[in-house]
Amino acid sequence: MTDAQSVTGNVPSTENSGKKSVVVVGKESVGKSELVAGLSGANPTTGNFRGTTVDVERYESEEFVFVDTPGILLGTDTETTRTAISAVEATETVLLVVRATNIDDDLEDLLPLVQGKVGAIAVTFWDKVENQPDARAELDELSDDLGVPLAPVDARSVSRVATDGGSAAVDGTGHKHLVSALHDADEFPGRVHRQTGIHLDRPETIIEHPLFGPLVSIALLLLPAAAAVHFANAAAAELSPRVSALLEPAIRWTSELPGPLAAVLGGDYGLLSMGPFLFVWAGPTILIFAVFMAVYKKSGLVTRLTASLHPYLQRVGLTGRDLVRVVMGFGCNVPAVTSTRGCSDCTRRTTVSAIGFGSACSYQFPATLAVFAAVEMPWLVLPYLGILTTTTLVYARLIAPERARTASLATENRAFLQWPSWQSVWRETRTVIRSFFLKALPIFAGIVLVASLLDYFGVLDVIGEVLSPVMGLFNLPGETALVVVMGSIRKDGLLLLQSDGLSATLSAMTPVQVLTAVYLAGVLLPCLVTAITVAKELSPKYAGRMMLRQAAAAAGFSLLIGWGGAFFL
Repeated sequence: MTDAQSVTGNVPSTENSGKKSVVVVGKESVGKSELVAGLSGANPTTGNFRGTTVDVERYESEEFVFVDTPGILLGTDTETTRTAISAVEATETVLLVVRATNIDDDLEDLLPLVQGKVGAIAVTFWDKVENQPDARAELDELSDDLGVPLAPVDARSVSRVATDGGSAAVDGTGHKHLVSALHDADEFPGRVHRQTGIHLDRPETIIEHPLFGPLVSIALLLLPAAAAVHFANAAAAELSPRVSALLEPAIRWTSELPGPLAAVLGGDYGLLSMGPFLFVWAGPTILIFAVFMAVYKKSGLVTRLTASLHPYLQRVGLTGRDLVRVVMGFGCNVPAVTSTRGCSDCTRRTTVSAIGFGSACSYQFPATLAVFAAVEMPWLVLPYLGILTTTTLVYARLIAPERARTASLATENRAFLQWPSWQSVWRETRTVIRSFFLKALPIFAGIVLVASLLDYFGVLDVIGEVLSPVMGLFNLPGETALVVVMGSIRKDGLLLLQSDGLSATLSAMTPVQVLTAVYLAGVLLPCLVTAITVAKELSPKYAGRMMLRQAAAAAGFSLLIGWGGAFFL
């Protein structure tokens, strides 16, 4: 077992391969993941969500095994920082990554963590400062002072092969410099004795404006959802009729099969009737959201949004960093919950609860759009998002511990903005797409199977009759009980509301009732997969307590929506 493997269990042994294991460490957003991906030409063997490394990840090149660790936030109590520091303590060879734009401060902060280890230093963002007078000479003198080799690179474009007309980093020399530095690795000192003076101020943007900044930040965070709404609606309008026409002969054919099999394949809740939803609605939504979030992270924009909104979110017990995790949940709740390892211990549980409550994932959100489209009320998405956002913030404020409202942001206010490489954006988008096919399809098929058999054996009618009085409390017809139950298991289960079996009920519902039904089904409980993830990340006891608390809050909010909306409208 290698040293890195002993920390997490995720890094396979390299003893038999003969390759040296190198732990890559640095602060957040310094380009570590892009750097090692470029060095190895490969993707990590463990999960990485939209640019945020939540655990150690393994990249393998011809000579080295690079272990990418989470970004370090000094002076914080985050699990990711503890993981990174533990990985460094348990290894011998380190690639320390610092920013050329802030090299003196980064070295002062990080050298004590790697003192006595053997390694080299990668200086990213070098393209930002390489034209400063004597910048390269200062770097050479710093290397002599430290006794450790330094390699200046642009992490976005480290490659083993040359490309046309690029900078030193793009034409392949960045890769050569890093490999050469690792071959010449030497022992790190505990401190630096000289300052380089290399520095570059980060230009201000409208995001930093005290009045307009928060408004612009909110708009930018909502942009992926808005784009997903527009794109999914446009794609579905074009694809849905064609897919339905294509599947109609197959659905007719299933009627000749034995009863249960016919129900599972072609019934009101059958695979052929409901399955195309994943491709017509969820597919486009997942793709556009994944691309947006990858661009936000790799451009440095997400860090600025975080800093801009932090003072306001702090009042409800969240930090700006936590909000980014909640927004990530609109792509998928599971990796968003996992990414909360990078949150402060005092805000992590509130963030997890906010994700489970208010992050309409890439399956829930398209299903919501489909329901609104089925009743020809697409405009309901605006009040839906407004209510979802407001109630999530209120819920967070109610459950957040007092000390969470004084939590620091623990990140720089002004990251460099730059165009991300399409390779890095595609790497992260591809991970989401792969997860979509490997995880979403089997789970959705399971829901369809259960719903079809329950419908065939008449259980759904019994459930509707038993829970009909309960639905009446929310000013809803009893038939919506099934939607609430299935939506609590898997968020796209609320799509049952616009199935053939409930189409008549849906068409008779008022806008307020449609809104209430979709809201209640979406937030009553976190989906089963999310609940299991929370139990693994925190504890089964907390997951159970969170679900009970969320159900109570969702019921209360739904009562206000169902009856308050009916009263005013």
